Amino acid sequence: MEYVYAALLLDAAGKQVTEKDLVEVVKAAGFSPDEARAKAMVEALKGVDIKDVIKNAQNVQVAAAPAAAAPAAHEAKKKEPVEEKKSEEEAAGGLASLFG
Repeated sequence: MEYVYAALLLDAAGKQVTEKDLVEVVKAAGFSPDEARAKAMVEALKGVDIKDVIKNAQNVQVAAAPAAAAPAAHEAKKKEPVEEKKSEEEAAGGLASLFG
């Protein structure tokens, strides 16, 4: 995960995401750098516009938030306990059956 954050940080700073820079950022954050993971991250990000991905992700979250809230509100209403009212005679009849 630290390599993802490092890539985001480098992109936010307007720098190219390179293996060397990823390793430096990860090392500066106090993690042990791993050249293979840095290389894999750079390869995975080839041709990816990080700012565009973030922008699209924010649009999806904003659109999905109201849709996700509606079922939750419905579930809350659905789970309210329904209390049945019994007449005094029914309650007394239930007790009387205990004692024969």
